[in-house]
Amino acid sequence: MNRPVPDDPVLIDVLGRTLREHGFTSDGVAELLGPAAGESLVGGTWWPALRATERAPEHLDVRATLVRLFLLGTVEPEGAVTQAFSPSTPGELVAQGVLAVADGGYRAEIDIRPHSSDDRDFLVVSDQDALLRDGPLEHDHVLGIGGASMSLAQAVVRTPVRRVLDLGTGCGIQALHLDSHCEHLVATDTNPRALALTAVTARLNGMDWDLREGSLFEPVAGERFDLIVANPPFVVGAGAQDYIYRDSGVAGDGISRQLIEQVGEHLEPGGIAQVLANWIVHDEQDWQRRIGEWVRTSGLDAWVVQRELADPISYISLWIADAGEPPEAAARRGAAWLDWFEREQIAGIGMGLVTLRKPVGERAPDVVIEEITAAGQEVTGFEVQAWWARRDLLRELGDDDLLAAALSTSPVFLESQSLPGSQGWQEISAAVTRPGGPGAVLGVDEVMTALLAGSRGEVPLAILIELLADSYGVDAAALAQAALPVVREAIGRGIVYVAE
Repeated sequence: MNRPVPDDPVLIDVLGRTLREHGFTSDGVAELLGPAAGESLVGGTWWPALRATERAPEHLDVRATLVRLFLLGTVEPEGAVTQAFSPSTPGELVAQGVLAVADGGYRAEIDIRPHSSDDRDFLVVSDQDALLRDGPLEHDHVLGIGGASMSLAQAVVRTPVRRVLDLGTGCGIQALHLDSHCEHLVATDTNPRALALTAVTARLNGMDWDLREGSLFEPVAGERFDLIVANPPFVVGAGAQDYIYRDSGVAGDGISRQLIEQVGEHLEPGGIAQVLANWIVHDEQDWQRRIGEWVRTSGLDAWVVQRELADPISYISLWIADAGEPPEAAARRGAAWLDWFEREQIAGIGMGLVTLRKPVGERAPDVVIEEITAAGQEVTGFEVQAWWARRDLLRELGDDDLLAAALSTSPVFLESQSLPGSQGWQEISAAVTRPGGPGAVLGVDEVMTALLAGSRGEVPLAILIELLADSYGVDAAALAQAALPVVREAIGRGIVYVAE
């Protein structure tokens, strides 16, 4: 189906001004809906938001119409639509693919929604999801803002750079966040409709990006970037391409593998790539094997964080639910998909973030692969920068250097677990945790607990170890040998740091 996409720059500019003038912004929508209805809408429950718009005061009538059209998928009468979009007319907006005639009124043909960052409010254009439309999604459906895209945006390093590549741009959500900290931004996608809607997103927000069609690195052959961000169609399947936004047409997890293994060719020395990926797991006890092979083949520094290991039925159900297919068709697709998983002996699908960095100079890559699933330990751009800084410091610090350094302990919690026994409560384990730090948890014993408590940036580590050795009646050299690997782990996790 050939669906029109807005391409009249004058109309797009007028549309953007009109929406903002009527308060169709993140704050404006929040004011209209109120906290409870707003939170329900984010969670997928729409009726409280509809109720809030119907009870809106008269001076917010136009904003309520816009919210119902674009966020709730309702049909609105001609008079209300004409008032909401003036000076543009409903006929102009229908011709440009913004609205469609329906049931004696008009409904939105595309999704336009406010989205805010720390310092700016955006308008993001995509196709409406299955909750707002009847029938299955179109083959070239352009996905809007989702949980995965927001987790990637949160994880991206925000240091200003010269050239950035947004690979698999979709609706352009990553490009919006990247625009403020790069000189030149290239955004690619295999879906022409995605690029067309991304162009509208850019225009609505006063931005100008270099948009290119093609798969993986074909559109940027021979080019290098300081930062590459990728949210590719990584869904694991037999190789069909039912929906472009999720299916690459490459069997299994091949698209994630190709991207990770090839990305180094397009990074400047010291450049970073941040990739959302899925990988097949045949043995849950050895889930690192497959993704580990890819990152080691890349020759890049790597920090792989598995956020979830999904079983086949849950994984398939997640993606089938998004497509909005009729129950019978969804059941057939799910059964065939599960049959393929069983033939391939797939136990689960690893889902997570892969952060890669091109080493400067000749040295072995630094690779860490771990599972971090706890809430509140999501990877952020700040934590990624701090992670690499700590890894670089540890590589430069020999044991003698570390013993000569004064360490300070970050704000952490000490938590212990005990069991009742004949002598009262008996501690069986203890750990320190740096709140908000992904994977920033370190198991500790009594001596390490004392060492962390004594690390106040006042004396060199060697002296602190000598004091502890005297206190516990052990050999200082032996204690140092046992403590240094744990101290290095603590530095790597940001639990302690070298005092200046």
